[in-house]
Amino acid sequence: MVVKTVLEVKDRLMSRTFPLEKIRNIGIIAHIDAGKTTTTERILYHTGRTYKIGEVDEGTAVMDWMQQERERGITITAAATTCHWRQHRINIIDTPGHVDFAAEVERSLRVLDGGVVILDAVAGVEAQSEAVWRQADKYNVARICFINKMDRVGANFYGTVAMIKERLQAKVLPIQLPSGAESSFQGAIDLLENKVITFADDPRLMPMEGAIPENDKAIVANYHQALIEKLAENDDQIMLKYLEGQEIPVSQVKAAIRRLTIANCVVPIFCGSALRGKGIRPLLDAIVAYLPSPLDIPPVHAINPQNGGEIFCQASDEDPLSALAFKVVSDPFMGRLTYLRIYSGKVKARAQVLNATRGEKEHLGRLYIMHANHREEIDEADTGSIVATVGLKKTSTGDSLCDVARPVLFESMGFPEPVLSMAIEPKSKVDQDKLDGVLAKLAEEDPTFKAHSDPETGQVLISGMGELHIEVLVERISCEFGVKVKVGKPQVAYKETITVPVEAEGRFIRQSGGKGQYGHVWLRLEPGERNSGFEFCDQIRSGAIPKEFIPAVGIGVKEALQSGGLAGYPIVDIKVILYDGSFHEVDSSELAFKIAGSMAVKNGVSKAKPILLEPIMKMKILTPAQFLGDIIGDLNSRGARIDGIEPFKDSCFIRCFVPLARTFGFVSDLRSLSQGRATHTMEFYRYEEMPPNLSKQIVASARIR
Repeated sequence: MVVKTVLEVKDRLMSRTFPLEKIRNIGIIAHIDAGKTTTTERILYHTGRTYKIGEVDEGTAVMDWMQQERERGITITAAATTCHWRQHRINIIDTPGHVDFAAEVERSLRVLDGGVVILDAVAGVEAQSEAVWRQADKYNVARICFINKMDRVGANFYGTVAMIKERLQAKVLPIQLPSGAESSFQGAIDLLENKVITFADDPRLMPMEGAIPENDKAIVANYHQALIEKLAENDDQIMLKYLEGQEIPVSQVKAAIRRLTIANCVVPIFCGSALRGKGIRPLLDAIVAYLPSPLDIPPVHAINPQNGGEIFCQASDEDPLSALAFKVVSDPFMGRLTYLRIYSGKVKARAQVLNATRGEKEHLGRLYIMHANHREEIDEADTGSIVATVGLKKTSTGDSLCDVARPVLFESMGFPEPVLSMAIEPKSKVDQDKLDGVLAKLAEEDPTFKAHSDPETGQVLISGMGELHIEVLVERISCEFGVKVKVGKPQVAYKETITVPVEAEGRFIRQSGGKGQYGHVWLRLEPGERNSGFEFCDQIRSGAIPKEFIPAVGIGVKEALQSGGLAGYPIVDIKVILYDGSFHEVDSSELAFKIAGSMAVKNGVSKAKPILLEPIMKMKILTPAQFLGDIIGDLNSRGARIDGIEPFKDSCFIRCFVPLARTFGFVSDLRSLSQGRATHTMEFYRYEEMPPNLSKQIVASARIR
């Protein structure tokens, strides 16, 4: 206890207690209910960060600190913490597994160097496992896999490894094999050290090491040989010794695994049971041994916002400060809390920094190392740190912070657009006064949450990624912020588009005795490729419209596209070309051309045979085979397109595409049809044309409003 206290004090006061090579920034990622938070809780216990094991089912997990998380037994918001293992500092972010909160995973992976992918030994690679794997690929995050729940009935280590290889297209490298399975699971066979690690039922006791049983020696020899061969295929140092028939020392094998893991050439595989605390210590050893430090990551690419030149931010305390704000939280006690990943340099509390994204200077407040919702104040943060700060009033998610003398701008983060909307209204005048501020705070925290007022109906609409996402946000509005609200029926975020090219004129002329207003444009409206968004092109020739008025036309066009002519939904997938017009040397103004552009769009859209587009969701369902027929029938009644049915053990995976408007209530129906045994994940796929009969209903109801 004394040693721990001394280490904590040193860590707080000294600028570089841990060398950069001894820092690991990792995320725990997986499908919902694979055991991410349980694994994190055991890591915190074994590293001495907590003295008592938190349990997800009992609502005592440290990392699931929100009331909504503890009630549901799921992770909703990514929580950060720090622990120490074998003279290394491990910064951990425990991420959600539900598809509605995929943005939390996205922004976490953006700032992490490595990841631990948790997989259920019974279910194998599930739908959201594939989604987070793709996200990790996007940011080139090095990974190791931990096959969890090896003590459950139906656990299949080898089947899960095969699924990782097949579905995730990963070059798997088993480092451990299970010793027993299901109720007889005892431990893991270490292929590198050639020994069996047997875990005690009491997580406080150290695991026992022993010789490999005779009946396992043949399979261990085969897997060890396959491991060496795979390393030799990808690493020249191992290849040389392998071809010469030399004995390869374990230290060199581990060094090769580390090199290839960091390069994303292989994915080491481990196994255990996090709930029983089995396999956690070897997993911690693997995090330290194989996942990258900030020094192992290539210098982070950025640009100089002043001249557009390239900058590479080296992981060094001596370089100027560069950091990325990856999360903003409205803390009820601290106010606006901003999470930072520091890529280079150092920063002290209360220092002045430049927000290169917005071109404004900001002052940091206090700096904190976070442990879920608990804070430890520090005086200075250095390279490789993940910290939080207060005082940044203008910084949002994805903003770049840097030294005033060296502006750097990192690539911004992209988030999916919300696909589900609901009307929300306060219960009283007092709540009305508070609601706008609360919605603004939630929108700052969550880039996939939007709130806006419908100018026609006067309703306040909140939009999110799904029913659970909005349900949680509404609960937070009521419980956390004390604003009582009523929620209306979910509204789907439909879009409109045009189907034929047209030409349209917009003429705005006003004369009132003095200087008048004159704006005149001709636009060509053309259908764009699906999901292409909006494109504005200037094809003005011979000065028909002065250049200074052309941006105003674009603004007017963009504003007009926010409310379509069919049902008032935004118009997308359209190309607008400004090709002609006229101006008056005295009366023309930016306002006049803005209004003229808006008028031309409204005139043209009505003639361009507009149609409605609806969001289509990609759904994946895992169900026992006996319920397959009933679930297929329900999906057909919802207008789903079945993409494929894949057998898996005694169950089936159903892959399909479903209109979002037809998915409401599906969760309860699925549970009813499968006796609660089927699970599903859903994510936005794309917008598609709505069937004419349904489109007429939507248009009719919009006109009634």
